Amino acid sequence: MLIALVTDAWHPQVNGVVRTWTTMLKILRDWGHEVIVISPEGSRTVPAPSEPELRLCIQPRRQLKRLLGDVVPDALHIATEGPLGLAARRMALRRGWRFTTSFHTMFPDYLEARMGIPAWLPWRFMQWFHKPSQRVLVPTPTVRDTVARHGLKNLRVWSRGVDAQRFQPVARDAAAAAAGLAALGASTANATATSQARADADGIYAGLPRPVFLSVGRVAREKNLDAFLSLDLPGSKVVVGGGPDEERLRRKYPGVRFTGMQADDVLPNYYAAADVFVFPSLTDTFGLVMLEAMACGTPVAAFHTDAPLAVIEDGVTGCLGDDLRDACLRAHGLDRAVVRQHALTRTWDAIATDLLNALVPLTPATRYNIAHA
Repeated sequence: MLIALVTDAWHPQVNGVVRTWTTMLKILRDWGHEVIVISPEGSRTVPAPSEPELRLCIQPRRQLKRLLGDVVPDALHIATEGPLGLAARRMALRRGWRFTTSFHTMFPDYLEARMGIPAWLPWRFMQWFHKPSQRVLVPTPTVRDTVARHGLKNLRVWSRGVDAQRFQPVARDAAAAAAGLAALGASTANATATSQARADADGIYAGLPRPVFLSVGRVAREKNLDAFLSLDLPGSKVVVGGGPDEERLRRKYPGVRFTGMQADDVLPNYYAAADVFVFPSLTDTFGLVMLEAMACGTPVAAFHTDAPLAVIEDGVTGCLGDDLRDACLRAHGLDRAVVRQHALTRTWDAIATDLLNALVPLTPATRYNIAHA
């Protein structure tokens, strides 16, 4: 099967959209499918307003023609609503091609919070952009219901997965685990009994008081990191990632360890060696980082909002609530083995199969085979 994937979000960006499609690309190609990626890579770009890390293609029609040429794919998927997505939408409608789209990001909320643009205006754009799509893929049932209230139709839930081979627990000194729970008021004996022994991988948190509360992701205002970093918690707080809000947060919270971006082969150790993963975002549509933490056995603390509700079983794999501090303290006592077992049910292979089943033939006469080895 030949698939054309159009996305304005691509390497070297580091975010959930890029990670999702990079994973899909590898799996689909491993299964024998051919995927043409039309991205800004190799084209002239400019930084997006308020998002300098996001580079937008300034000649999208030329880039589309350069990468797709005269090729007629079996299916066309437009992953983003940026310049390339707009150019691909226009081309498809002009040629009478059917296509599918994705809804990855609550841009109306982001634009209102960061730039003061009334949310109804970008929602009107979203309605217009996705209206001709045969299927609009959304990450959770909650997001489906939200965007449906704003007039989007032809919605289909397409969830997310985790690479449980890459993200997995590591052995840790039981004394460190016990010290973490003891700091929360638990007895050492109970802490040792209820904590999975795992080594502080490669000394990542060496010298930091336990428990370690970790956040991973883009360091940007919409991630609501202040809600986490301002908490009065025992132990230490660690933030892995970079972004436009990093400098401000470093100045405001000198007691927090900011590691910056970390290599792919090192990142799992940060998850696995932490005691609790904290996800303070109020606007994310999914949050892959929660699944990655869970696959490493690390329970999650989050607000009772859409993205965590789609991933976390409250009191089992993490703790949710309006009081983030309370959620952090409660999450520390959860069974790490149970947390990982829940993550193992979210495989990327199953997500890739769902994607193939969601795509539509370019024309009613198009025939293709989604089977793979």
